[in-house]
Amino acid sequence: MSEQFEPVIVGFLCNWCSYRAADLAGTARIKYAPNLRPIRVMCSGRVDPQFVLQALRSGADGVLIAGCHPGECHYVNGNIKALRRFLLLKKTLSQWGIEDERVQLLWASASEGIVLAERVNKMTEEIRALGPLRWHDKVLGDNGAIPIPVKEI
Repeated sequence: MSEQFEPVIVGFLCNWCSYRAADLAGTARIKYAPNLRPIRVMCSGRVDPQFVLQALRSGADGVLIAGCHPGECHYVNGNIKALRRFLLLKKTLSQWGIEDERVQLLWASASEGIVLAERVNKMTEEIRALGPLRWHDKVLGDNGAIPIPVKEI
């Protein structure tokens, strides 16, 4: 009997907007994939790229960073800081051979439980299609060292 791969997605959710959107989705009984493991952070701007890397190293198949819409951050520009960090992190991960779908950014206000639920469902399906991350095989390779990309001359 073969079992279907079920991805583990770590979600760093802003306390003021996206965490409340997840709460709204639950209280409104909006069904979405149970693959998300939510972690409440005070602001998406507090999500250090090291947190994302640690989640992936520890066995997560994907990471969702969710925060307030730009211009609506309770800490003025925390979500803009999150966006800048996210873009740099994506470049680093792509150099290591990690697919773009594995780390995603979402803006969801407290009233957008359906938006959060739809993104979790979509992300779960995308990662299920990709299969498990297998960080140690993909990133560390044979010798356990992080590969340095070599550009062709």
